[in-house]
Amino acid sequence: MEALDWKRIRHLMKLGIFAALMVLAGDMLLGWGVHDANQSGMEGFLSMYLPLPDSRIFWSAFLGLIGIPLEALCYFSVYRLIKPSSEKYAHLYRSGILGVLAFAGCGVHVPCLACVFFYKYMNAASPDTALDASIRFGLYFLLPGMILFLIFWVVQHIAHISAFSKGLTPYPKWCWIFCPAVGMALTMLLKFLPETALRNAITAAWISIGNLWMFLGLLITSKKAEANT
Repeated sequence: MEALDWKRIRHLMKLGIFAALMVLAGDMLLGWGVHDANQSGMEGFLSMYLPLPDSRIFWSAFLGLIGIPLEALCYFSVYRLIKPSSEKYAHLYRSGILGVLAFAGCGVHVPCLACVFFYKYMNAASPDTALDASIRFGLYFLLPGMILFLIFWVVQHIAHISAFSKGLTPYPKWCWIFCPAVGMALTMLLKFLPETALRNAITAAWISIGNLWMFLGLLITSKKAEANT
């Protein structure tokens, strides 16, 4: 295994933690609220966004717009861990990074906030048509970017889990658990708790918490991994 620049890898992980916290703050600004128990279906789901002030919608969009690409760039810390032992998985992982960099922020996060903003004002202007118009808005401007993002996100996770579980990094094989999907799944277990504004805010931030889980876990265990090189 070629020498790894552990100083730079740790620097990227620390920067990734900062970026994840930035996105976490933006997601919690959006998710802090409760659903209207008198409504069901999509209207019930979207009801928690109606009271949001425009400033919270803006800052949620802005923090994600800046933080998500920064998170994606910090994924190169993991790419550097894989590359010396497996060009195949490193190239797959890099493809995932590029896809997340291209589509996650401008293709998913910001259009998601645009949908919230659109529904809020459509509901105020025309409650009877707000839901249908908002769904079509999402299909046209959110869904394409979401599909592309998910394809690259899955590729990235396949490469991550495969490389770590097969011992193709300096980390112990069990460290495959430090991938965003595991942190995301653990976060969504909170959905089984009674609904509160805090619960909704945390689960709205499930992806940023997943990234925080990865960067923190790999940073904490990096000394042990470095000893193996």
